[in-house]
Amino acid sequence: MEKTVAFYTLGCKVNQYETNAMEQQFIKSGYKIVNNIEKAEIYVINTCTVTNMAERKSRQMLRRVKELNKSAILVVCGCYAQVAKKELEEIPEIDIILGINEKNNIVEIVEKYIEEQRKSKETNVSDVAHQNEFLDFGDVTYTEKNRAVIKVQDGCNMFCSYCIIPYARGRIRSRKIENVVSEIKKISEQGIKEVVITGIHIASYGKDFDTADENKKIRLIDLLEAINKIDGIERIRLGSLEPTIVDEEFAKRLSKLEKICDHFHLSLQSGCDETLKRMNRKYTTARYKEATDILRKYYPNVSITTDVIVGFPGETDEEFNRTYEFLKSVDFYRMHIFKYSPRRGTVAEKMPKQVDGNIKEERSSNLIELSNNNENRHNKEYIGKTVNVLFEEYEDGAYKGHTTNYMMVEVPEKNKKDVINHIEKIKIIDTDEKTRNLIGTF
Repeated sequence: MEKTVAFYTLGCKVNQYETNAMEQQFIKSGYKIVNNIEKAEIYVINTCTVTNMAERKSRQMLRRVKELNKSAILVVCGCYAQVAKKELEEIPEIDIILGINEKNNIVEIVEKYIEEQRKSKETNVSDVAHQNEFLDFGDVTYTEKNRAVIKVQDGCNMFCSYCIIPYARGRIRSRKIENVVSEIKKISEQGIKEVVITGIHIASYGKDFDTADENKKIRLIDLLEAINKIDGIERIRLGSLEPTIVDEEFAKRLSKLEKICDHFHLSLQSGCDETLKRMNRKYTTARYKEATDILRKYYPNVSITTDVIVGFPGETDEEFNRTYEFLKSVDFYRMHIFKYSPRRGTVAEKMPKQVDGNIKEERSSNLIELSNNNENRHNKEYIGKTVNVLFEEYEDGAYKGHTTNYMMVEVPEKNKKDVINHIEKIKIIDTDEKTRNLIGTF
């Protein structure tokens, strides 16, 4: 009889990548992966702790699992498990609690628990603060539609005042270039044309490799130059970047790599210098603007997106207005807007002048409107232009895919064509202001 396991995954691409790695471990050990709405013998919840909402969703999943199968083994792992071990130990439904470093041994831990006849709750959460080596899952093929996601780095040393991630993920740890290249070569052999380079703080890639010899230092750009040489891969897409990585040297070297996509997500969080100081961000608005200007110099069709937090403790109307005007001046393609929520164990949780929820809601609405207007305006500039689109799916009578600068293109077509996972030249004839997609024709 086949052994079954189901996964619930919350949070970022790194978590999704690691879930896929754990699934492959179970498959190699003879398990069948089933949908998480089906009855399974083992349920694994890969948790997130980046916001209060993420923690709440993690707890909701616990209850759902036991409704599906009361006798199932429930494994909770990931960032929330790492920082809230004692809290989770008090929940009787949980059988096994695993931290960040224990994901690589999940099958062994689960099977040992079964062999010992589930006598008591199993907790394996090591101290990530003392983890110095990148935990390599080996070659993992994790795809979103037809693009592969590659984890190249873990951990963060930035300690922003609102963020719990350095405590959940530990200090920066980089994956060896040869291991990244090996995984991507295998991915290219499967016919996948696009890879997404991700991690917790990929701008820090290689800093833990530092040597006294300046000529032997390895940075993110060195990794990207190695990936760019891999046959079969046609697009390299970058995850979120710290703006301070973008200088003339970085952009000049990057622009020589023909496979790099001209979409950059530069994390901002606030357009007010005083707020940035309280957040413990390591740049000013002037340095951030410099980074965007450099990218626009080297990439004429660049799409720049960002994250913004509204209602950070102490954010006055004047500070918010400065943020609003700064966002307008940078002219982002799209902005992800988050209302600040206190995270237990962070500096910002104890800061005075916490902002009222109604004010956060109003500020969030204003920035979402600005973002939507920006996106629609930029989209209209593409009407009449021809763009290269990597098609990902056929849905609701239309082919859908992305340009290199991450604009979504729909091509209505009743007759199916063999274009999925192909890059096609598409003429843009219109835009859809509701979906904020480009409409094209073959």
